[in-house]
Amino acid sequence: MDFHLAQINIARLVAPIDHPLIADFVRQLDEINILAESSPGFVWRLKADSGNATDIPYSDDPFVIVNMSVWTSIDALKDFTYASKHVDVFRDRARWFEKMQLPHYCLWWVPAGHTPTMAEGRERLEHYQRHGSTPQSFWFSQRQPVPTSIESVV
Repeated sequence: MDFHLAQINIARLVAPIDHPLIADFVRQLDEINILAESSPGFVWRLKADSGNATDIPYSDDPFVIVNMSVWTSIDALKDFTYASKHVDVFRDRARWFEKMQLPHYCLWWVPAGHTPTMAEGRERLEHYQRHGSTPQSFWFSQRQPVPTSIESVV
């Protein structure tokens, strides 16, 4: 069985999404989403009819936005995140987002063809926040090997 890599990250905005303080971030969303979708190894990303995920609620907090995607490998996601124009947005994140107390991102393996749900992503992130890197959820610097069977990712 083949496996892909899922990721979730959340961020808490410093102001409402339509506030001028956030405008620079919003202005770049379409370009970065197009870049992601055209990047080697991209499989899927969470998006609403608007083309992005900023209006998909992660929690009851309207300032928390979510991003979730699936990639063919850790290296494909890492290249997009840190070796593409995305890194410019990543470097400027303190302008738009509060510093979070708990980890706000994680990775996990999914069977190829599986589309993760918001509930699944939330569960994986909460697991990472409580337990750190495990086969259930991890991060680039604490990689977990690709599973050998479906039982090892459930």
